Amino acid sequence: MSAPRLLIDLEKLHHNALTLVQRLAVDSISVTGVTKAALGAPEIGKVLLRAGVESLAGSRIENLESMCRGGVPASMTLIRSPMLSQVDRVVAHADVSFNTELDTISALSLAADRAGRTHGIILMVELGDLREGIMPNDLEEAARQVLHLPNIALKGIGTNLACRSGVSPDTNNMAVLSSLADSIEASCGTMLDIVSGGNSANIQWALSGTDTGRINNLRLGESILLGREPLQRQAIDGLHTDAITLVAEVIETKVKPSHPWGEIAQAAFGEPLPSIDRGDIRQTIFAIGHQDTDHCGLLAPQGIKILGASSDHLIVDSSRYHENLTVGSEVTFGLNYSALLRAMTSPFVAKVMMKSSTPRLPAETVQSCRA
Repeated sequence: MSAPRLLIDLEKLHHNALTLVQRLAVDSISVTGVTKAALGAPEIGKVLLRAGVESLAGSRIENLESMCRGGVPASMTLIRSPMLSQVDRVVAHADVSFNTELDTISALSLAADRAGRTHGIILMVELGDLREGIMPNDLEEAARQVLHLPNIALKGIGTNLACRSGVSPDTNNMAVLSSLADSIEASCGTMLDIVSGGNSANIQWALSGTDTGRINNLRLGESILLGREPLQRQAIDGLHTDAITLVAEVIETKVKPSHPWGEIAQAAFGEPLPSIDRGDIRQTIFAIGHQDTDHCGLLAPQGIKILGASSDHLIVDSSRYHENLTVGSEVTFGLNYSALLRAMTSPFVAKVMMKSSTPRLPAETVQSCRA
């Protein structure tokens, strides 16, 4: 079988999604399944739908188009603000899009008119993470203007936290979002179907037993795919953390010094990481590198220490691994979100969908590349 490859256990993904859907339903919170880290794979989209997610979402219109071509029967949401150059494609393949710019919404209105469709809008509000979002004081006026555009339906409001600045969802900022929803409904005379509180970073808040207010939707990707919450990267109780794993093949294994020699300059990707002289080690190289994944986000099996990577090589110390790795040997790594996203996007990494579960990997902390 081709290597490197992602092993994608569809049964474990179904379990993760179903578990979160059921837990959040207790507080009347629906789940939008985010497929951007799955590159819009139709097989994964269909699994999430069978698990009960209300709709599917992605940040690139190309991924939504892929699911449409794959016959995924779902309401589709574009969760990154549309580009003006793609409004016709957005209207054709997304039922709803997240927006912050009135110029873009006006262009979507024209595109929807040309297509003879009505396009749904979620207005995103800035609540401190300083990525996308309309400032709270400007949200009501933006809603008024959207309501007057033809072929556009204001579906609701939402926010995004913990992606740029690491601002955590909490009782205070979620209460602000609820209050904004009440204010828009009262002043604009319209009902908002969706108040989308955020992404997988909201899991701890939503399941803490706190009053969730008007929040009735979360957009979940990482928590389903990897079974972890993004704030501390901790495993979520009852979920599989190894639903997706990465298999890499050995192309060299030799005893070498652990410390480089000669005059040190920049390496392929900037300043080289500092190294510690540990004497001779069993250095093993896998046929995978920066072009395929984020080596800082790989979880190595016990006994393997990741030392670094270049474009096409992953270098590890396998001195303490339980078996002697030889050329052609394969090793399975866990992944964090960054490693998964890059591996799924790489054309050099095969994607293998499995319908039967495999044993769970030992629960370990993802090793930092600077460890």
